[in-house]
Amino acid sequence: MKPVTAAGGVLFREPESGSDPEVLLILRNGVWDLPKGKLEENESVEECAVREVSEEVGCSLPAIQTHITDTYHEYREGDSHFGKTTHWYAMTLSDKNEELSPEVKEGIKKLEWVPLMTAVERVGYENLEVLLREFKKWLYTRP
Repeated sequence: MKPVTAAGGVLFREPESGSDPEVLLILRNGVWDLPKGKLEENESVEECAVREVSEEVGCSLPAIQTHITDTYHEYREGDSHFGKTTHWYAMTLSDKNEELSPEVKEGIKKLEWVPLMTAVERVGYENLEVLLREFKKWLYTRP
């Protein structure tokens, strides 16, 4: 098995109305997902997370608020078997009204801000449900 390291972000904003925070979901290959990607040579996982989120949603470089958790899954491509560890960070935009645009060449068709609990229900992978629940714990216990 070949190890793969990746990083990504839970990009969130807190509406002025005081309602639940919103999370940005991406629709990639027909599945609701979160922005992430593979680590490049000579890049830290934090740099990777910021770069990948910026590229996939077409935004300025987001600010990391905290490390949330790491996820692991295995997958096959052709005859190769990979074990992928993804490092996840809570992130915010400097301008919460910034225009965003999906990175179409990566199979991303749509971006949507959704309430956190809707995001938990909508994401297409179980490990992302776990990630979003961990994010919620951090969000509601931060100083």
